[in-house]
Amino acid sequence: MRKEFSNWVEEYAVKNEKVIFLTGDLGFNAFEKLQHLIGNRFVNVGVCEQNMINIASGLAHQGLLPMCYSIAPFVVFRAMDQIRINLCLHNMNVKLIGNGGGFGYGIMGPTHHAIEDLGVLNSLQNMKCYIPYCNEDVTNVADAMMKHIGPSYLRLTYLNHKNYRLQAYQSITRLQLGRDLTIVIMGGLIPLVDEALSALNISADVFHINELPLMELPKAVVDSLKKTQKLVIIEDHVSSSGVQNTFSRLILENNLHLKIKCIGLHGYFSHKTGSVDFHRNENKINISNLKEKIIELNYEQTK
Repeated sequence: MRKEFSNWVEEYAVKNEKVIFLTGDLGFNAFEKLQHLIGNRFVNVGVCEQNMINIASGLAHQGLLPMCYSIAPFVVFRAMDQIRINLCLHNMNVKLIGNGGGFGYGIMGPTHHAIEDLGVLNSLQNMKCYIPYCNEDVTNVADAMMKHIGPSYLRLTYLNHKNYRLQAYQSITRLQLGRDLTIVIMGGLIPLVDEALSALNISADVFHINELPLMELPKAVVDSLKKTQKLVIIEDHVSSSGVQNTFSRLILENNLHLKIKCIGLHGYFSHKTGSVDFHRNENKINISNLKEKIIELNYEQTK
């Protein structure tokens, strides 16, 4: 999604002279054109993410529109105290862009992974997180982020668009219409869901979470849950502070009665480092586990 974001920000920053693009010495082979287009409004602050947030806070205080770019674990975790105090407590209009959410940086190991980023940021007041469901959705989601006045985080991963019609931005996007169960996903997991449903010959309502925190469930989601009474949540994030946590609260608030199965990240079991698929498989984010959860739901429903 980095390339799609680069294309979007080039157009946006040229039109809006208040944009100041800050990078923590990252973005090579992606933002050189942006640097040429906006000149001294492009600032490489170096490998000092905490200071990048301090600078961005000051710029926002002066009425400018700073964007802070790095890989997800660097822009979130290395500068958490500055984000919490300088941005969130003062509701500063600063945009954080983190590339490689989840296990996106694979072989580079846990220091370069961001499997808890949304949970950490969602705990902060005034913060909004935005998650595209595929590469082609980046423009929609980035536009929505810019309309929000306050600290925001754009989580970039990777997934080419396939067989899904892009829609106007919503906090939860409906990707498929079905009857047998409801599936809620977060992250680049659409192909996994497609393959599991096809193998089981099951029709499902499929929704993607584009925005966190969620304060309420859209009517389409509530209607789907009432209809199917079966929900599978699968997310590219630690479940204890991600979509599972959010949906559990909202289901209780809506007094919904249904069966739930959840698949999410837990961490590092073998203490080995590998590709994105290696780490997802180790966390059982794979087709076989998803199929097993769906089968369990259908069996439990008919017992």
